[in-house]
Amino acid sequence: MSSEDKAAGPLSGESRSERRRRREQRRGAVLDTSVPSPCVAICQMDSSNAQCIGCHRMIDEIRDWPILTADEKRAVLAAIEERKNGA
Repeated sequence: MSSEDKAAGPLSGESRSERRRRREQRRGAVLDTSVPSPCVAICQMDSSNAQCIGCHRMIDEIRDWPILTADEKRAVLAAIEERKNGA
């Protein structure tokens, strides 16, 4: 699998085709809104680390947020905390 085909962040290891298949399976499903988005309305990608300077999410995490399960969203939030703390 090419590096271009890999996602960054807690969803890494999942190819684009796997993500596409997962999105297709969830199409029409009720979306989980129990975990609030970390968006702070400062939407700009930092080219040095490929994450949003506002919420610290990677582009794939931002794009997939609406279709993630609550557990997946909590994993993203944990990854954000690690990124903020420089871990």
